[in-house]
Amino acid sequence: MASVKRAYMDGLSKPLTLSQKVFVRSRKGKATKVVQEHYLRTDIPCSSQLCPTCSLNPPKDSSGTSRPFILSSDPPSVKSWGAHYLVPDTNIYMKAMDLLEHFAAFYDVIVLQTALDELRNLSLPLYNRLRALTRSQEKRFYVFHNEFRLETFVQRLEGETINDQNDRAIRNACVWYCVHLQEAVAGTGKSAPTILLLSDDKDNIKKAKELGIVCTTLEPYVKELPQADTLLDMIVVESDEGSSGPNQYSYPEYYSTSRIQGGIKEGLLHQGILNINQYNFLEGSVSVAGFGRPLLVLGRESINRAMHGDIVVIELLARDQWKQPSTKIIEEEAVTKNDNPEDDTQENIVTAQERKALIEEAHQAQHSSAEFRVQPTAKVVGIVKRNWRSYVGHIDASSVPADVASARRQSSVFLIPMNKCIPKIRLRTRQAANLLGKRILAAVDSWEPTSRYPEGHFIRTLGDIETKDAETEALLLEYDVQYHQFTQAVLDCLPKEGHGWRVPTDTSGPLWKGRKDLRDLLVCSIDPPNCQDIDDALHARSLPNGNFEVGVHIADVSHFVKPDTAMDTEAASRGTTVYLVDKRIDMLPVLLGTDLCSLKPYVERFAFSAIWEMTPDAEIVNTSFTKSVIRSKEAFSYEQAQLRIDDKSMTDDLTKGMRTLLRLSKILRQKRMDAGALNLASPEVKVQTESETSDPMEVEVKQLRETNSLVEEFMLLANISVAAKIYEAFPQSAMLRRHAPPPATNFEVLADQLRVCKGMALRCDTSRALADSLDSCVDPDEPYLNTLIRIMATRCMLAAEYFCSGTMTYPEFAHYGLASPIYTHWTSPIRRYADVVAHRQLAAAIEYEILHPSLRDKPKLEQVCQNINQRHRNAQFAGRASIEYYVGQALKSREIDAEGYVMKVFSNGFIVFVPQFGVEGPIHLRDLGNPEPPCNFDEERYTLVFREGTDKETKLQLFDRVVVRVETVVEESTGKRKVALRLKKPLVV
Repeated sequence: MASVKRAYMDGLSKPLTLSQKVFVRSRKGKATKVVQEHYLRTDIPCSSQLCPTCSLNPPKDSSGTSRPFILSSDPPSVKSWGAHYLVPDTNIYMKAMDLLEHFAAFYDVIVLQTALDELRNLSLPLYNRLRALTRSQEKRFYVFHNEFRLETFVQRLEGETINDQNDRAIRNACVWYCVHLQEAVAGTGKSAPTILLLSDDKDNIKKAKELGIVCTTLEPYVKELPQADTLLDMIVVESDEGSSGPNQYSYPEYYSTSRIQGGIKEGLLHQGILNINQYNFLEGSVSVAGFGRPLLVLGRESINRAMHGDIVVIELLARDQWKQPSTKIIEEEAVTKNDNPEDDTQENIVTAQERKALIEEAHQAQHSSAEFRVQPTAKVVGIVKRNWRSYVGHIDASSVPADVASARRQSSVFLIPMNKCIPKIRLRTRQAANLLGKRILAAVDSWEPTSRYPEGHFIRTLGDIETKDAETEALLLEYDVQYHQFTQAVLDCLPKEGHGWRVPTDTSGPLWKGRKDLRDLLVCSIDPPNCQDIDDALHARSLPNGNFEVGVHIADVSHFVKPDTAMDTEAASRGTTVYLVDKRIDMLPVLLGTDLCSLKPYVERFAFSAIWEMTPDAEIVNTSFTKSVIRSKEAFSYEQAQLRIDDKSMTDDLTKGMRTLLRLSKILRQKRMDAGALNLASPEVKVQTESETSDPMEVEVKQLRETNSLVEEFMLLANISVAAKIYEAFPQSAMLRRHAPPPATNFEVLADQLRVCKGMALRCDTSRALADSLDSCVDPDEPYLNTLIRIMATRCMLAAEYFCSGTMTYPEFAHYGLASPIYTHWTSPIRRYADVVAHRQLAAAIEYEILHPSLRDKPKLEQVCQNINQRHRNAQFAGRASIEYYVGQALKSREIDAEGYVMKVFSNGFIVFVPQFGVEGPIHLRDLGNPEPPCNFDEERYTLVFREGTDKETKLQLFDRVVVRVETVVEESTGKRKVALRLKKPLVV
């Protein structure tokens, strides 16, 4: 039941209130009347700069400011429709967001509230992208709240579907805009722009034409735009659900929603994230709670159109179909290189080559007696959530028709993604010849059961393959790093004084309230060379009672970044600063990150300090936290600090304090090790670049000094101390970080490898047992072996993650790797958003300020944690990919012989790790001779025996040290310059 009544408002608006009474029945059967009120106005502007009527009395916001009108007085013009304002309906936003974002077209767009709300319900990521367009001053996208303007509001008719109501509301808004603008320009000598409805809904188009609305579908409109060929390639491929053509083969249909829900409820079906093996595109795995090992998904049919990262529903196969993980390197490009992208009607979903590879795997499994290697297998029967995103890759030259350059016709080609875990994507394009040799961005639109490959569309070109700018942007896009410039709204949050901001000299002023003056302390920072965003500084001094005062001082970012501001929202979205070889993608604007927050030497800075009193044995007597003002006395690199500590002629108080810090840090480290903390390893190298061009020159292994450990120990101590404090104050909402203990099954293979190949034992029942056994894995003849084993053990671990304390029990808080019952991140707020949250919570815990309501909101904090967990992982991947690219460039046109270690053995090759360059790569048997030399693969002994030419047999085993020739090649499958390895004689050292 609905009624309309007039509500009071002064001025011209004369609003109306639509009241609707709804009766809601509770579970107990009681009926409750709910009255919903919808306010209608007549002062919501059209926002056209041509309209004098709306500009006479524009509505004002809470600050009394009227927003400027957005739609241009001189909108774009095309041949068929002249100057026009564009009104897309919801299906256009769903399928053409890449087009709408393109710089060459789509300006002066009226975004109707009806379409915006519908898009939000259909796709939150697309909704967020559209909202970003509405904030762009260049694109001129205006949100018109048609559901709150009296003339454009439509009420749902009896029997009318919500979709039909929305379409009618869009048409009604177009009619109002047309009439309104005609009246607005009457007598001015100007022409009203055409209101052009853009829709691919045939029924909507038909009804719009009946009302006299100018309308068109997407493709005819795009054909009239500048750069039409490029833009037409960006139109989403529509699947033809009505016909499958003569193709008699297809993937299995997914189970119905009801069958999936029932199966999951009964425990017959399971869901999890699909991970594709980087060395075998036909093997995936899904980790499911309750199973000690991941469930294997083998073969194209079982993977069933799922892609790496999708959340899938799987069904367990019969036990006699369980298999062991792949023992063979199978690359998609080698198996599918002769596929024709134009012909998708006669293709088998599973090719003969793929079936042959799977049969060979099955035979290998039958001859294996290692029961622990056999894992449950499953097949994908449904998709819960697609992980489709924009993919970076290059066009497969062999898939481009020979006559495409002259014909300029649309043709199908294959995009080969940079990520080997992603299948080839079929694109339709009119510019195939021009895209060869380019790094491009594309999106997946659909994957029909009758098609071996997903269908997608071209988005844009990044540049030539191997050029620094194109490859850098490619890796940023591939790992979803937000690298756009900070918006004006974010920059407006910065201090107006800019670089001239200073700590107030008046210590009695409001900014000093609650802060301690620690400017007299001998504080210094120790960081990597040329560090500009200095988060932390330290001090140590003797106390009269023989103990020591030790302080960790952290940049007070939360003083400058306040909750519910544009800067805070942007920082939360970015999550972390991303460090590449040649650049840094900042979480915060440079003014804060490298100046006002950075604890630079010789200047006063706001800080947040953790201060301990410690005995000479590093026992903590008491802990305190305070907001402070410090003045760092020096900024050292790790090397400079080490040299100063080691220089016995230096006897000043600052150096003495650094020596005290080093001595105490060694004691703290030993205590951690005794408690079971793990000393793991990862391959770390640094690339020396030319200062002006950033071109790579040399690759060096990172050197770790005692000063690295000094800083690490006190940062760990600070994080642990803060974690305990904020959990004590806010047990339901503290921002913490945990590292779950890995399942024992994660180490089964490594333990067996060490037992068989080296006669060593690996125990993992506790972190202390694992740490002790890693310490014992030493071979006097192979000094690097222990580091190699630690690298392999690290890969058996689970990833650490941020979480909200109220979502888990206290025993689950523990950090396995650090052997600490509780942990957080607090020491790097310039580059990590989690630390900003911890700063705010600590400030409230010491009663410096009141905790913002959002930091007590568990669901909201969980969303923050999910985002920053993903951003943190992506930042790590992007950093490694940047190093990989620059290592490849540094070794370009060079061949270097280096020592390497066999890390994995397959039946047709092996993986070698080269510590000198921090890289690992496959060496295929096929590269050792033509034809491929015969071999004998012993999976249980982890050995591969082969004969190259007429040479004697060569036997390689896991952990063997070999000499390889390191060179670089442009990898055919990804288009990336990669380090390539070749065995060099003598093969085994």
